[in-house]
Amino acid sequence: MAAYDPDNIFAKILKGEVPCHKLYEDADTLAFLDIMPRTEGHTLVITKESAPDLFGISPQGLGKLMAVVQALAPKIKTAVGADGVLIQQFNGAAAGQTVFHLHVHILPIKDGVPLRPQETGMAEPDALAMTAEKIRASL
Repeated sequence: MAAYDPDNIFAKILKGEVPCHKLYEDADTLAFLDIMPRTEGHTLVITKESAPDLFGISPQGLGKLMAVVQALAPKIKTAVGADGVLIQQFNGAAAGQTVFHLHVHILPIKDGVPLRPQETGMAEPDALAMTAEKIRASL
């Protein structure tokens, strides 16, 4: 298991050092839009525990994280007019994990619209702000 880096980008978001398009927050989790979205409404749900991956979180923390994913995913799907939802979670660099803070991707999928490749560039801030507002209105 990788050691947790308290200066990773998600830790900085949790500390308020880096801005995000916040959709939801509670005592244990934070959900925000991915700045390099693969689909409209691509959301990241992160734990507030210092867990680098699935294997470093407490069972209680994992339960809280997944409960938020389960609650938000259908609402995000509806907000952006998607036909389905892809839930992704990566553990380790070999599996595609690039930020070593446990997080789950919610990717709303529209029939006939392919996923954009990972890390293809940042979205326009105004477009993200509009998507965030649309989603927050449905929560």
